[in-house]
Amino acid sequence: MKKITIALVCMIIATCSAMAQKRFTFGPKIGVGYTHFWGEDYDMYQGVFNYQAGVFFEYRFTDKFSIAPEVVFASQGARLDHDLLGIPFYSLNVNYINVPVMLKYYVCPSLSIDLGPQIGFNIYSKRVLDGSKETTDLKDYTNSIDLGVGLGLTYNITNDVFVQGRYTLGLTEVYKNNDSFDRHVKNGNAQIAIGYRF
Repeated sequence: MKKITIALVCMIIATCSAMAQKRFTFGPKIGVGYTHFWGEDYDMYQGVFNYQAGVFFEYRFTDKFSIAPEVVFASQGARLDHDLLGIPFYSLNVNYINVPVMLKYYVCPSLSIDLGPQIGFNIYSKRVLDGSKETTDLKDYTNSIDLGVGLGLTYNITNDVFVQGRYTLGLTEVYKNNDSFDRHVKNGNAQIAIGYRF
């Protein structure tokens, strides 16, 4: 009887320890995104497929709520459909280190609804002409900070592996307002990612 009691106590302690450890998780995530521009001049551009990779952290307050900040490199941008100045078609690569902070509501243990703000730090912006390797640095024409809000779902395939779908709507104009390069567009990013929890 004493051995059974000791075994049960050990099992309870181990289970509680495991649950406590699982309140905080972290790990890598990688995915693809369909990025585009929206706004006053959005019809000049076409969306393009890009990639993203980074890390996430999640802290569970309760069984239903958690907070999950991330640090993600995201290749974003669009392709110009036509240009009023006669410049050949080109792609615009505006790449960011994005830091979303998502509030997660667990509808059930395997599915959460995610909502939260995002700040993006523009690390480089360039124009690439079609059919050539010619690039133009657009640092002086693009904003260094991009603010947005994200909404999505996370589905836990297992306790460790998850898939995630999210749309992030940019609220800051991509380009600075100036006479030489004035385009009133903002970022949009529909993304699918897979991640692993430690």
